[in-house]
Parts: sequence; structure tokens; C-alpha cells
Amino acid sequence: MQSDSLGFPFETTVVFVVVAVAALLIDIFAHRSHKPIGLKSASIWTVFWIAVSLSFAGFLYIHHGKEVASLFLTGYALEQVLSVDNLFVIMAIFSWFKVPDGYRHRILYWGVIGAIVFRGIFVVIGTSLLALGPWVEMVFAVVILWTAILMMRAGNDDEENDDYSDHIANRLVRRFFPVFPKLVGPHFLVSSEQVEAELAKPENQGFSFTVKKGVRYATPLLLCIAVVEISDLMFAFDSVPAVIAVSREPLIVYSAMMFAVLGLRTMYFVLEALRKYLVHLEKSVIFLLFFVAAKLALNSSNHLWHHGIEIEALTSLYVVLGVLALGIVASLLFPGKKESA
Repeated sequence: MQSDSLGFPFETTVVFVVVAVAALLIDIFAHRSHKPIGLKSASIWTVFWIAVSLSFAGFLYIHHGKEVASLFLTGYALEQVLSVDNLFVIMAIFSWFKVPDGYRHRILYWGVIGAIVFRGIFVVIGTSLLALGPWVEMVFAVVILWTAILMMRAGNDDEENDDYSDHIANRLVRRFFPVFPKLVGPHFLVSSEQVEAELAKPENQGFSFTVKKGVRYATPLLLCIAVVEISDLMFAFDSVPAVIAVSREPLIVYSAMMFAVLGLRTMYFVLEALRKYLVHLEKSVIFLLFFVAAKLALNSSNHLWHHGIEIEALTSLYVVLGVLALGIVASLLFPGKKESA
């Protein structure tokens, strides 16, 4: 591939698909049980996913040069950092639905699959819209800027106080399925016979519920995964334009997001354990959203008025990694106030 071309040739696309599918299958096999994932295991798997992503970046560097590799790494790092806020929201959703630790990685698995599919659709739409003209970049910049402002104004609001009983995803599931309000193992849907068997258990003797024959019931796990999917879909409206700001090449954008998303399932458990220590990480996310909005605005205005001011790929990578490091260091040096007992 020529140095001035950012497209992926066929063989690179094949390598990307093979590596991504193989890594996903390994993850499915390793986490097929319903045991809770501890911090040590989650940390090891997070390192594994980062190593896989860096290996792919090394492949891009060897075969396509420094610029393509830096664009991939910038998009990957940006998606990882921006996903932090989304994972915090998912923690609040799990808490509200009272999902046991052993079932959370099952829901996260389907959340990852949904994220892979929806981001692919959004990347195609987003990069296609950019072909309409530089004003599209300005619209993307405004969307990201507005998201950053909303996050900054929200401050430290506790998302665990949110009520998901009237969430659009919750209402949508209830429109198609009646809901049995108790967990039935790891099942998302259960038959009337399974509900009757569950009600016959000693611990449910005092629980009143009318069972209709031949009806399939949704469990709280299905309601939870529906809310997670819709929440991630809304997050993608900000995430995809942010990564598109790094590169217009669809496969660079999608591969960066794909590898980042694949590692989110295990990263969730790391963040869950360390959340109380990473008190300033959200500030890093907000700053990066402002940075990305500025980058898009500069790109758009340069195309319109040719002022010649641009932010290079390596500069973007250094900013993303630097801001992430500052957020972590600030959290360690200036921890939040301890909650009173």
C-alpha cells in the first residue's frame, strides 16, 4: 500500500477478520461458565486484549507504515477511553436490575455483539455522510461538543439513582413478552412450565404470580440486556463520530473500534473493582470530547477556508494517551472524599 493511501487491501482485511474472530471465540470458550470474574482474571484478560490490539497495530506498521498504525492506535485508545463512561452506566444498570455477578459477563457478551454490529452500521453511515462535504464534520463536532457539555454539567451525579422501569427498552420488551419478575438461572426467556417449576420452589411459596399456559415470559435479564443495548446504541452516536475524527477510512475506524469493544467485557470487571479509585477519569473523557470536537471543527474549517491548521495523527495519539495518563495519575494523587459510614 502506498504511504498516501489509507485504505486496507484485501489481505489486511482478511488478517483483521481472522484475528478478531479467533480472539472472540477464545473469549467465548474461556468464559462459558457463570462464575463471577475476579479482578486478577479480568486484569489478565484485559492485558491479553491490549496485546492482541497492539499486535495488529504492529502488523499495520510493518505492512502499511507509521501513519496507518498511529491512526489505528489513536482510534483504539480513544474508543477505550470514551467507553469508560459507558461502562459506568452499565454498572448502574446492573445494580438497578440486581444482576448477580456470575451472570454479568453473559449480558456483557451480548452487549459486545450488539456493539460490534451497530458500530459497523454507524461507521458505514458516518463515513458515507462525510462524502457529502466538510459541513458534515462540523455537525459531528457540534454533536460531540454538546455531549461534552452535558457530561460536564452533570458533574458527579450518581447514575445508580436512575430508574430504568420506564426505560424505552424496558417498555419495548414488555410490549412483546409478559415479564416474570424473578431470575430463572441465566435464562432470558422462560416457558410457562419453567415458571411453574420456579414458583414450586420453597423460597417462592409466598410469591403470587398467575401463569398462562403456552406463554413465554421475559426475565429481568432480558430487560437488563435490552436497556444495555439501547444505552450502548445511544453512546455510539457520540463514539463513532469521535473515532471518525481520527480517520475517514472505514476499515481503520471500524478495526480500531472493534478491537476496543472486544476488550470491554473484561475491562468492565477491572473498572468495577477500581471505580472508587478512578475518581478523575471522567474528566479525562470530557476533555477528550472537547479535543475531538476541536479536531473535527479544524478539519472542517480547513476544507472550507484553507487556513492550513491541522492536528496530525501522532499528535492526536499523544494527546489521547497523555490525557488518559493524567486522569489516572490525578485519581491516585487526589482521591475523592471517603464516603461516611
